[in-house]
Amino acid sequence: MADDEPGFEIDNSEPAAPGERLRAAREAKGMSIEDVASATRIPRNHLESIEDGDFAVLPGRTYAIGFSRSYAKAVGLNDDEIVNEVREQLGIEDPSERLRDGTIQTEDPTRLPSRGLVIGSIVAAVILLLGLFAFSRTFFNPGAGPDSLLAAEEDRTIAEEQAQAAATQSASQQPAADGPVVFTSTEEGMWVRFYDGVESNVLMESLMAEGESYTIPDTAEDPQMRTGRPDAFTITIGGQSVPRLAENDAVVSDVEVSAEALLARDGIGLPGEGSDAEGADSPPQSTGTGGVR
Repeated sequence: MADDEPGFEIDNSEPAAPGERLRAAREAKGMSIEDVASATRIPRNHLESIEDGDFAVLPGRTYAIGFSRSYAKAVGLNDDEIVNEVREQLGIEDPSERLRDGTIQTEDPTRLPSRGLVIGSIVAAVILLLGLFAFSRTFFNPGAGPDSLLAAEEDRTIAEEQAQAAATQSASQQPAADGPVVFTSTEEGMWVRFYDGVESNVLMESLMAEGESYTIPDTAEDPQMRTGRPDAFTITIGGQSVPRLAENDAVVSDVEVSAEALLARDGIGLPGEGSDAEGADSPPQSTGTGGVR
């Protein structure tokens, strides 16, 4: 073939790299790098690295693939072709490393979890684990650890304070020795005689009605009483109740009924109490035949 005959020029150039194709498509659309960054929300420096084929500076290979896909869509190229070319350039042959449907779409950085979110999730997980650990120790072994000891000490302190308060209240409720002494009949027609020192010095003698009361005079020096029903009279000193002279009916005489004497009583072995006192004066009582005894 002559030298002047027309021939065919063979293009031995290699196919353009994916970054070069993306740059060419961007320029063909009259878009600046800032326009693509605004459309894809990918930082400008990452887009420039993709165009230069410098994928090593990107956060990872999945970012390189995802960013390239978004770039291709923005400039109207086939994103699957661009992604495959990027994979080849990165040397990804393991299918397990390829993006699958349902995985995080890395082409949109705003959809990736931020570092703050990741750190916050880790902290929350640690706090949750610590809480579960503390709960398990308390639930399955409540007697172990300092908390149970502190709780026991607190309970003991509360019990001591309550006991002290009860003792103080009990002491405050004790009747005063100088308070007025009042006898009140709980049944109808209860005979009683109050006297000062000797029975001849009578202060009051009566068949007291139910609910009737008698107050020992303050002027009495040695007030005493005689009755056949000491169990039928309630006693108060300064408004505070004290035990009755007896729990059963029995003739009693010469029983000291001053406030001091009543407070000193133990309620057992009353003076003048017993069968020997039956010969003492007592009120007339009706018999079944209409007589008296």
